[in-house]
Amino acid sequence: MAPVSIKSVLISESVDPCCKKILEENGIRVTEKPNMKKDDLIAEIKDYDGLVVRSATKVTADVINAASNLKIVGRAGTGVDNVDVDAATKKGIIVMNTPSGNTISAAELTCALLMSLSRHVPQAVMSMKAGNWDRKKFMGAELYGKTLGILGLGRIGKEVATRMQSFGMKTIGYDPITPPEVSASWGVEQMSLDQLWPQCDYITVHTPLMPSTAGLLNDESFAKCKKGVKVVNCARGGIIDEAALLRALESGQCGGAGLDVFVEEPPKNRSLVDHPNVISCPHLGASTKEAQARCGQDIALQIVDMVKGKSLVGAVNAQVLASTFSQESHQWIKLGEAIGAVLQSCATSKQSFSQVQITTQGDCLKTSTGYMTSAVMVGLLNCESIGCPNLVSVLTLAKERGIMVNQNHSQLDGAAHGVCKVEISASGCNYKASGSIQAGVPVLLELNGSVFRQPVSLTGNLLFFKASASLQLLPSVAGMLATTGVHIESLSAPAAQAGDLWYCVGMSSLLGDLGALKPLVKEAAQLAI
Repeated sequence: MAPVSIKSVLISESVDPCCKKILEENGIRVTEKPNMKKDDLIAEIKDYDGLVVRSATKVTADVINAASNLKIVGRAGTGVDNVDVDAATKKGIIVMNTPSGNTISAAELTCALLMSLSRHVPQAVMSMKAGNWDRKKFMGAELYGKTLGILGLGRIGKEVATRMQSFGMKTIGYDPITPPEVSASWGVEQMSLDQLWPQCDYITVHTPLMPSTAGLLNDESFAKCKKGVKVVNCARGGIIDEAALLRALESGQCGGAGLDVFVEEPPKNRSLVDHPNVISCPHLGASTKEAQARCGQDIALQIVDMVKGKSLVGAVNAQVLASTFSQESHQWIKLGEAIGAVLQSCATSKQSFSQVQITTQGDCLKTSTGYMTSAVMVGLLNCESIGCPNLVSVLTLAKERGIMVNQNHSQLDGAAHGVCKVEISASGCNYKASGSIQAGVPVLLELNGSVFRQPVSLTGNLLFFKASASLQLLPSVAGMLATTGVHIESLSAPAAQAGDLWYCVGMSSLLGDLGALKPLVKEAAQLAI
């Protein structure tokens, strides 16, 4: 990936001072303006290349569309539900979080709530402060021998499991992504939700908030649980249906809840907060000095490493870029963009194409199909009236335009170097090209069936034309170019075969009008790479 230029960053919330310090030490100008209202942020954001937030700043589509220079949104924390990731992706803006920064803090708070629920610690404290001595009122239960159901077996879920196992709890869980053999290695047996509900004495949730997890605990799932099950949510408000939770608490189906997060924060509806069997906190999962320092440091270092072209960590919408931080990948990306640009220029119909097939060949491109596909699409769409597509945004833009993009990889027998082949369909016509890297330079090997004797170096001003082979063709084209003051710098002719063939001429400058070539050739296109 070509280095991303980040010269200025706005920090819109209270982030540990180390974040600003690290960014400034690496030549990035930092402005801190916490607690801005939406309109103020919209007015301010246009002047910055980067934005660092925690959870309070809502980076909506309005904010993103107002950010003419923005290249990255860094979330100093785990979830990114306060960022419109789709809008950012469409504009080619990288959204990055710090996936491990507050893992320990969130896990420890979860464990604290589980213990507090089992022994009624907060209620007992408040009773003592009121001058009471109610030993019988706060009879609790041991965690030892109880079953804890963990929904979401990522970093935090794993840390909660290992800690609560030390209390003698049996840990079971559910996660559609983490392989069962992985969670089994740290003591969690995976099962379906229907199998999990009736076994749990306690349930804790550690999933992101998305359509598939919203209301994961609802009236139906509570009904399948043991009577008196206790639940904890230190993840995101809405994973537990708040209305269903209140009904379960009132009926006794749920024996208690520990809530650090709410659908609305702070919650205006106090029904859950005021319930005697609910322990609530004001979203403290990441509120430790260690977590804040770690998140601030992580997001700053991740931005610096990206700017320096070292690595890309924590990107939630630009995974395709993670393997583009080598010099070799830069060359292949240039090749993909160049092939796409050549095909876009040579598609004579100039109609929007409907289908693209990208095939990579050779061991060196075995893991590169993703970024090669995006690179080709950048070249194909760069001349369209859709802004400036980049590797982050281009597949989203292609999908919006109804372009079907297919990609695959195949082995290349007997060849040491990789090859990228592209075929597009436009208005019933197909256009094909293939290219490779030779001596560190992107080259075009074939265009629409014409195999070049000398591969075309994909750099500079290039003229492609299609014509029948004849002794007069090249002298005539050279003469026409000379009359317009254009000098030929290179020539790539196709291998001899019957029919119309494609040629390529490297020129000192682009032609002012391709019409002068009409008497000599059947099709012509030019572009600068």
